[in-house]
Amino acid sequence: MPIKDAATFVEPFRVTNGKKFSLADYPTNGLGGHDLTKAEGKALLDEGKVKLHEMQERLYAADQWSVLMILQAMDAAGKDSTIEHVMSGVNPQGCQVHSFKAPSPEELDHDFLWRTAKALPERGRIGIHNRSYYEEVLVVRVHPEFLGGQRLPENGLAKKAGSEKFWAERLEAIADHERHLARAGTKLMKFFLHVSKDEQKQRQLERIDDPHKNWKFNARDVAERAHWDEYMAAYEAAIRATATEHAPWYVIPADRKWFMRLAVMQAVIAEMESLDLEYPTLSAEATAKLAEARKALEES
Repeated sequence: MPIKDAATFVEPFRVTNGKKFSLADYPTNGLGGHDLTKAEGKALLDEGKVKLHEMQERLYAADQWSVLMILQAMDAAGKDSTIEHVMSGVNPQGCQVHSFKAPSPEELDHDFLWRTAKALPERGRIGIHNRSYYEEVLVVRVHPEFLGGQRLPENGLAKKAGSEKFWAERLEAIADHERHLARAGTKLMKFFLHVSKDEQKQRQLERIDDPHKNWKFNARDVAERAHWDEYMAAYEAAIRATATEHAPWYVIPADRKWFMRLAVMQAVIAEMESLDLEYPTLSAEATAKLAEARKALEES
């Protein structure tokens, strides 16, 4: 059965007002109330790829809006595979992916938004940020010692680095940044792929046991599990402070990869549908020139 309304399908996962947000209200293995099998989910994903391909073509042709997808998650939640499965039907010319890892010395010499601002999608394109400026209020918040490398000066405008007010200011800066992007014509959507600690452990064990997945394993990821509760608190604080109608968060259950991919796909479709994308309409003069060109071609 096809999905008739993408916005309705993903409504259980969409957060636009973070004041009362709690991660405890969003299960990691749920289906959002939908009755689907894995086979049905995969079939719907394939149908969604066709629709997303058409919408991306309209986005590119209109050259008015840009789309920015931000993916955040704990390790092994499935960010890379989600990008692969959701975007595989999109024309590569209209899509760009940037992965953000530990900042370089050059990036540390700039403010924390600089490196992602350089990678924003131009009009007509879909940009995907695999991790983002949110790392500055997630991993850096859990490991405040990383702030030392940023060499932040003490001044009368900023609160003491690492203090509660400091993190509140960073979240405020992110919210202001996203408001600016939305005003400038960027359709923002942010995804937290919400995986459980038990499921993450099984996926990390699989990376150890499967020789074809050994390359994915990083011992540091295991060490980070000791900070699980701190990370969940940091995610909750980030979503509370930055969930808005113009920059919504989608808290996607990630224990079942097939459903996670389908939900992300439908969220992208829903957000792009809200843009009412259409192919450009030619002026009367341009239409007349097309008629002239047709005549010239027929006579050639």
